[in-house]
Amino acid sequence: MEKYLSQLNEAQYAPTVQVNGPMIVIAGAGSGKTRVLTYRIAYLMHKGVDSFNILALTFTNKAAREMKERIGQIVGESEAKNLWMGTFHSVFARILRVEGHHLGFPSNFTIYDTQDSQKLLGSIIKEMGLDKDIYKTKQCYSRISSYKNNLITVKAYFKNPELMEADAMARRPKMGEIYQEYVDRCFKAGAMDFDDLLLRTNELLTRFPQVLAKYQDKFRYILVDEYQDTNHSQYLIVRALADKFQNICVVGDDAQSIYAFRGANISNILNFQKDYDDVKEYRLEQNYRSTKNIVNAANSVIEKNKTKLEKIVWTANDEGGKIKVHRSLTDGDEGRFVASTIWDTKMNEQLKNSEFAILYRTNSQSRAMEDALRKRDIPYRIYGGLSFYQRKEIKDVLSYLRLIINPKDEEALKRVINYPARGIGQTTVDRLTVAANGYKRSIFEVIQNIDKVDIGINSGAKNKLRDFGLLIESFQVMNETANAFELAEHVVKVTGLVKEINKDGTPEGVAKLENVEELLNGIKDFVEGQEEVVDSRGSLPEFLEDVALATDLDNDKGDDDRVALMTIHLSKGLEFNHLFIVGLEEDLFPSAMSMNTRSELEEERRLFYVALTRAEKQAYLTYALSRYRWGKLVDSEPSRFIEEIDDQYLEYITPKEEMRINPMLSADIFGDVEPNKIRFKKAVTPQFKKKTERSVPEKYQAATPKNLKKVSAAKQDASTADGLFDTNLVVGNIVTHLRFGKGQVLSLEGKGTDTKAEIKFDVGGTKKLLLRFAKLNVIG
Repeated sequence: MEKYLSQLNEAQYAPTVQVNGPMIVIAGAGSGKTRVLTYRIAYLMHKGVDSFNILALTFTNKAAREMKERIGQIVGESEAKNLWMGTFHSVFARILRVEGHHLGFPSNFTIYDTQDSQKLLGSIIKEMGLDKDIYKTKQCYSRISSYKNNLITVKAYFKNPELMEADAMARRPKMGEIYQEYVDRCFKAGAMDFDDLLLRTNELLTRFPQVLAKYQDKFRYILVDEYQDTNHSQYLIVRALADKFQNICVVGDDAQSIYAFRGANISNILNFQKDYDDVKEYRLEQNYRSTKNIVNAANSVIEKNKTKLEKIVWTANDEGGKIKVHRSLTDGDEGRFVASTIWDTKMNEQLKNSEFAILYRTNSQSRAMEDALRKRDIPYRIYGGLSFYQRKEIKDVLSYLRLIINPKDEEALKRVINYPARGIGQTTVDRLTVAANGYKRSIFEVIQNIDKVDIGINSGAKNKLRDFGLLIESFQVMNETANAFELAEHVVKVTGLVKEINKDGTPEGVAKLENVEELLNGIKDFVEGQEEVVDSRGSLPEFLEDVALATDLDNDKGDDDRVALMTIHLSKGLEFNHLFIVGLEEDLFPSAMSMNTRSELEEERRLFYVALTRAEKQAYLTYALSRYRWGKLVDSEPSRFIEEIDDQYLEYITPKEEMRINPMLSADIFGDVEPNKIRFKKAVTPQFKKKTERSVPEKYQAATPKNLKKVSAAKQDASTADGLFDTNLVVGNIVTHLRFGKGQVLSLEGKGTDTKAEIKFDVGGTKKLLLRFAKLNVIG
């Protein structure tokens, strides 16, 4: 037996050494599925399968890179480099570079990101004279993306009366015409968007049987990671490619299918055995990541779903601490609890910041967490915010580089034709656009022939356009011999971009300059990395494709000691020692927009399962009784997911909250009859939900407008009766405060419940606090 195979357990070994035929590996969270995929590829190569004949599809570039490195350590790096391994989009982009000419696309086609696509759609909506409040760019983009992922081409759209009627009912009857114009303009610009990389690959394999036969013969062994996240378009490509040899291995976990909003279809994994004959099924059920408490708690939640493949995830790890549940009064308090817990745990256990993560359902929840972490001086990083490559100064540089490779790229051209300013105004650009559309040519071709066409501009404007055209052509000549770094460095200097950014002496301007420098560093790093790759010279097209398909997580080197903040969707595939899942409230998580059908609610439950199974040692579930939404304080109640966890795995840091029942009607509409005028033998309260064993003390009830005074009074009573502040506090005492951290008492004034203390804190400076509310701990 090969040495690396001895590292596998019995369940992992069986699928690893299964060579031929269709097979599915149902892999629970943390069960080592990546190891199985990696070792299976190495095993195939040891068994004589040519590395050029293996296709491995992943969902992130980072996962593909890590797998390729591990395979390289087993079989040798030179052989590992021959593997076709990467994301669906990167692999299919590679095929389209070679075969796209069948569809009329140049090999140097541009890949439009979401921002490029939305900008183009905005131009089309404006040119068509449509109301931008009805035809909202983002909604139109989302609609077109949905069409493409469901293989609804423009032709198919106009043959589908139901779709056209649905758009008409949504007051967007011109949606089909916008779709048609968008597709035409992308084609004219020699560009594809992300969805095209799948749609056009399907078109290629369907319309050109010789191309399909070529790649069926090439990819004799196909492996697909995270199969539960494939959409209909991806599913059809994989089926077509695997149809000849049927040596297909898919790995996934139906309990982690969380991308329905992107078109992922859970039935792909549920029905895999119906698609192929004699499918071999394997299950990986031992979790190596998390403690028993975390694994069992996650199981107790996910078993509530009806649509699932049966499996029993278990672990031989330690029992571990119980999952801690904390209730806060507001979202600000929730943030302060999380920050202080991270600080205390980090100090007590000597941990790194990178061992902590905070997960939330929506990006907007990060604000309260950021505020609290900043006040504690805890470094953090937000994932999924504005990507490095989406920053204006970076997009400007990349647009010049894109234009060098593909001068038909109109979005890139419009971005840089007058930046830095060279006297080419918007009117000139509009006239160029009209002429280009009229001649059915690209704007750059019109510029190259500016002396032969009359577009109604003066000789001065023509000279400026001519100069711009020559500038781009000079870059194209340099591109024939220079690598990506040499060319980019030249472009940044010659265009005057650095000089332009330098004019802004503000801290923001300095940061922009640093970003451009970082981009050049990144290109240099890329070029050096490509030196090891077969048939690569670190060219500009190679770099631009790498950037176009990159994500925020792909660029994370993992060497930054910061607390990670991200949405749960982004956390897929990651793991953290200490994990906080925040905002566990009804209508937030589960989301109010995902509770209309059982399938939507089950997806939310799978999302919670994914979140909880990211934790290795300790998990915290937090929620607030009130939260600001759109500037208003809104009452909240605990998420049903907390209640769905078996109580034996939970530890309530604050007393357990009852599920409150909100009356459907306001009592005010029934008049002013005093309750004591009407007497019943026995008060009857409707019980929609079984009451929990512990009742909630009144002082912990929600801060609704009606009972805010009661809560405040309860706090005041509790502070005196329960001794929540120390009346023996003296000047010079060292104290800690939940919000401001450590401080020293400078002075005291007043008596009893009115006592005030002036305290100098390490964080936040000097504060004067009313002791009955301050909740200070004396430590010296």
